Amino acid sequence: MSLNFFDKLSQNFIELLNDGDDYNVIIEVENKEKSFTAHSNVLKFRSSYFRRELKNIQQNENNIKIIIKSSISAQIFNVILQYIYGGTVGLENCETRFIYDLMLAADEFELKELTNKLETLLIETKGSWLRTHFSFIYHFIFNRNEFKKLKNFCNDIVVKYPNLIFDADDFTSLEESALVSLLKRNDLQIEEVKIWDYVIKWGIAQTSTLPTNLDDWTKENFLTLKTTLQQCLPHIRYFQLSNIEVVDKIKPFKKIIDKQLWDDINQRLLIPDRPVGTTILPPRSVLVTELPTRAEKSFSAIISEEHSAEISTWIDCKTTAYTLANIPYKFELILRGTRDGFAPQTFWDICHGHARTVILVKVKGTDEIVGGYNPLAWGKDTSGKHETKDSFIFSLKNGNIENSILSRVKSHYGIFNRSKNNQIKWGPCFGDFGMYSEKSDLTLDDSCFCRSYGNNYENPIRSSSSSEFFSIINSIINYEVFKIVRKTI
Repeated sequence: MSLNFFDKLSQNFIELLNDGDDYNVIIEVENKEKSFTAHSNVLKFRSSYFRRELKNIQQNENNIKIIIKSSISAQIFNVILQYIYGGTVGLENCETRFIYDLMLAADEFELKELTNKLETLLIETKGSWLRTHFSFIYHFIFNRNEFKKLKNFCNDIVVKYPNLIFDADDFTSLEESALVSLLKRNDLQIEEVKIWDYVIKWGIAQTSTLPTNLDDWTKENFLTLKTTLQQCLPHIRYFQLSNIEVVDKIKPFKKIIDKQLWDDINQRLLIPDRPVGTTILPPRSVLVTELPTRAEKSFSAIISEEHSAEISTWIDCKTTAYTLANIPYKFELILRGTRDGFAPQTFWDICHGHARTVILVKVKGTDEIVGGYNPLAWGKDTSGKHETKDSFIFSLKNGNIENSILSRVKSHYGIFNRSKNNQIKWGPCFGDFGMYSEKSDLTLDDSCFCRSYGNNYENPIRSSSSSEFFSIINSIINYEVFKIVRKTI
């Protein structure tokens, strides 16, 4: 039997960190503008990074060793020290970018336990943020040896949407390890001949001395390209290429392919049934694409074309409703919860700067569709209420809901932008109608609301028998944000 007192132990070590006596290490951060005191024995037994650093640093005249980490912020390093001493990390009210930067710092200090926890936290709870900042994250993490889970998370996205990386302007700056990890995937959704083209493009871009015209290439030029692509070439599915593709694409670069492989490719094309010496990789699996149903072709997962005609009528303040034939606006999708995630911060990251937007919310377990129109630009860098005479909120006729309800702004202050600290909980807000979540997921609690009284708008948009808040049973199941764009003739 053992008695554990880890909480008290953690508390005592935090007290040691904050005591300020008997320290023998100073760590300077933020370009030496901030400094922290610490104890070498604690640092070196908790981090192999600090063990190496302290071994190589000489004490000053006061028997103090000074470590300089100019690029680390004081806020992040304070959390790092709290973890090293007390095994605790407080992330309440932290922005996702802070958690991401903290994970990178933990990796730099070789704190594997903390790095792994933060990596898992980001994937499991901040997936929408990762997708929003996909390109930035993807290129960075493949510069590091760790983050296998994040790399897999990103590659799972790329194999389905390869244009995110392969058609990006900075494709040729992709890390070799990232490209190889994609080439290994059997589910990469690109035709094999195009994969070959991308690989050649990437390889040529790595050496600026190669002639532009292939006819001018020397034997040494081909050898240079072969060396550059030595990690990539084994993962091409050569035996899945057609005769024409081999002749048009592979043959011009046959000097970068081993002779045995080239002979086997030609033999396979001439005598398909005869075995070859080269290992034949399996063909890449193509996702089954079913013909879309009528609903799947719709511009929206929540409303119909009839609804868009009605909303367009309200936007233009028409007394005669638009028909399907004369809707003057296109509804361009900016955000969809089931696609982009339900974290409130996602709304501000994606919709920042967009004006003339319609918010649509589908309520679980009912036919209710509620929403609002904002003629102003949503701003994640500004907070407070904003004046407009043209905004409105609404509920739509749908299923058992017999009539639509329009409620125009009456106080002029109908749009509320949230401060950065509040964006992890608040989504769009029209005063009397808003989206809010204590759990940073708009589908997981009952805090999205439509008030039964109107402070900012003329009428309630839910029936008087409905609760002000969506109940835990009737939480939202999806929401969409559309930019309203006038059609051109």
